[in-house]
Amino acid sequence: MTAIPALPAPRSNPQLPDYIQNDAKLREAAQKLEASFLSEMLKSAGLGAPREAFGGGAGEEHFSSFLREAQANEMVKAGGIGLAQSLFEAMKVQLDA
Repeated sequence: MTAIPALPAPRSNPQLPDYIQNDAKLREAAQKLEASFLSEMLKSAGLGAPREAFGGGAGEEHFSSFLREAQANEMVKAGGIGLAQSLFEAMKVQLDA
């Protein structure tokens, strides 16, 4: 099996115009905000809540946040709920103003 090499991030390429680099940074920030929002929604929905019987103790509560964050990041990678796009457009308008 051949490994596919990872492409460099757009912001690290000095040959790209500034507006493309800014768009990449804004999109990344918007996706992080959406992931944080989704993580909190998963927490409110009870994902990772300790079980009543045979629970994992104090460690389970601490590590469940990592599970929620990972799941929220994967949801954003899969398209999310559209919040990142709305945030990106709003931040872009503010940046251009």
